[in-house]
Amino acid sequence: MNTNDLKSKIFATSNGITQAGSALVLIDIQEDFMPGGPLGVPGGDEILGPVEALAEIFDNVILSQDWHPADHKSFASNHDGKAPFDIIELHYDGEPANQVLWPDHCIQGTPGAEFRLPERVIRKAQTVIRKGFRPAIDSYSAFVENDMVTSTGLAGLLKERRITDVFFAGLALDYCVAWSALSAKQAGLNAHVILPACRGIAPISIENMTAEMTAAGVNLITEEDLA
Repeated sequence: MNTNDLKSKIFATSNGITQAGSALVLIDIQEDFMPGGPLGVPGGDEILGPVEALAEIFDNVILSQDWHPADHKSFASNHDGKAPFDIIELHYDGEPANQVLWPDHCIQGTPGAEFRLPERVIRKAQTVIRKGFRPAIDSYSAFVENDMVTSTGLAGLLKERRITDVFFAGLALDYCVAWSALSAKQAGLNAHVILPACRGIAPISIENMTAEMTAAGVNLITEEDLA
């Protein structure tokens, strides 16, 4: 599909929203989330071509980047006797929250935290939203950290630029992409997830989060929509 065809099909799914009123947010397309990385998403490298094509058709491109300190509380290595994917309880302002423990990943300044994106996509991006850099708070959404209070500033940026529609692509569909799309809806934005340009971690969580996004009114753009 050429760029003009892709553009017409993408915007046809969103009731004619223009480029000026929309932004493409590319979620965590980083080395450590690629297959073979410590938190590799199956098929994560398959989205690179579609993502590059999408970046060509949006005037506004934003990148989110996991950016953890080595002592981050979400790393299993920082909890004695715990292994990756164990679940512990953390407290944010006295409120309990379940925390999945992850392998060390996307540590600040390391090669694994770097973007796996063509240089021209990185150059086109106007903003990088770094998340998860506070040692005691994990962060899935590009809008708000997991305490559901600490803002990344993305919602304010989009409001200032009069952007009403946000299109998401990236990794992982069942975590950071879905949480970002749900946060966008909560911020009063129209949220669109381009499924062919996403990959997820586990079938059951993909199914659950896809259902949650649908119930929240997120527009899920499918392969069939773009055919």
